[in-house]
Amino acid sequence: MMVINYFKVLLVLLLLGLTNNEELKGQGVSDSLVLSYDEYLENILIYHPIARQADLKQKIAETQLMKARGFLDPEITAGWNEKSFDDKLYYRKYGAKLRFPTSIGLDVVGAYENTQGDYLNPENKTDEFGLWHVGLELNILNGLLVNERSTAIKKAKVYQSLAENEQQVLLNELMYAAVSAYLTWQKYYFSLEVLEENKAIAKTYFDNTRQAFLNGEKTSMDTLEASIAYQEADNYYLKNEMYLVKARQIIENYLWFENMPISLQDDAIPEYFKTPFFENIAVYDVEYIESHPKILAAINKLSMAEIDQRLKREKFKPKLKLKYNPLLKTSDSYNIHSFSASDYKLGFEFSMPLTFRKERADVNMGKLKIQDMELDVERKRNELLNKTDASWEQQLLLKRQIDIQNQNVVMYRQLLDGESEKFKYGESSVFLLNKRQEKYINSQLKLTDAYIMQQLEVLNFLYYSNQLLAY
Repeated sequence: MMVINYFKVLLVLLLLGLTNNEELKGQGVSDSLVLSYDEYLENILIYHPIARQADLKQKIAETQLMKARGFLDPEITAGWNEKSFDDKLYYRKYGAKLRFPTSIGLDVVGAYENTQGDYLNPENKTDEFGLWHVGLELNILNGLLVNERSTAIKKAKVYQSLAENEQQVLLNELMYAAVSAYLTWQKYYFSLEVLEENKAIAKTYFDNTRQAFLNGEKTSMDTLEASIAYQEADNYYLKNEMYLVKARQIIENYLWFENMPISLQDDAIPEYFKTPFFENIAVYDVEYIESHPKILAAINKLSMAEIDQRLKREKFKPKLKLKYNPLLKTSDSYNIHSFSASDYKLGFEFSMPLTFRKERADVNMGKLKIQDMELDVERKRNELLNKTDASWEQQLLLKRQIDIQNQNVVMYRQLLDGESEKFKYGESSVFLLNKRQEKYINSQLKLTDAYIMQQLEVLNFLYYSNQLLAY
């Protein structure tokens, strides 16, 4: 069993694209397995449980529609009742009815009844061959055009669109969280490289200062200061490594193969942090917001509430049902006599509340619910517009910040190299050297942060403007 799992993991690693990345080698990254951004997302959309849950939304909607259409299914009922006492057949009654509902308040009904007995109610009496009738039952007022059947079907059709919107919402949120996790992994992985360089530089300075102290060229205070700087560099490195471990664990939450969660290999690394994941980003348009699945889902829920409201208004009408059933006699068990207008069953049923308090309360509650949902749609629309607008502006500012920070890294490196030369000839101090090193390392960390923040802001923009799934 362990052998099978081992080969599954190997297959997954191949599917995820964990291959050597030449670009990272060019950036000085060790020969490690690179989990590419594209293959990472592809794996999530195929195997992650939430992505598979999203696929179930449409199946649930289809089942809901099938259930609603079940209101129009023909229905057959039958019954047999017999009483025999003291060697007498009091009655034997058999009846069967077939009902064909329609989406309006009309039912087509066909029935057969056959009765026998010495003490049978005369109104139920039939001859030995029984009695057939086919007729109509029609709701004249309440329920003619708007009724529970038509309402259920209309709501189920709207639910089809709602399920599609909710499916997109789930996928959007899954992708947003997964990409955020990947960018966080990038941040701490490449920050760790910067802090590793910082640690190496501090170690070199400490070794050189200690040797200079042994040669009588530096004081013990210089050696102590260099030692503290090295310990601080080691502490920053360990702290970032702790964050990196957490970031890797979060990445592993999104990695699945079939029904099995998988783990990253110890030497797996993300793509280089300067690699742009999103290109050719379109400037947002109001149409993007209007087609956002959160907006469409809210509108569909509003439509379903309005369908319910029409049914509630229908309840204000009195109930009046007409029934007409022509009766057909039989001369034997197979032959039916011709229709006679004088043979029929006819009747009506009428009912009406005297105050309509329940109905009025339902309608008023429906109005308030619809108003609340309309306000919610406007609030969501306004929030998305504002967030999209702000995100676009943030991207422009971060691009400028990246340009400036790139220049700062180069200049701080020059200052550090110059201070190192002065230190070699005794024209500088450990304190100044540490300050130059600190500025250089911080500039690199800020540059990494700026790139990651810029990618996160693009991610926000795509999420708010409903373009995330396109990328």
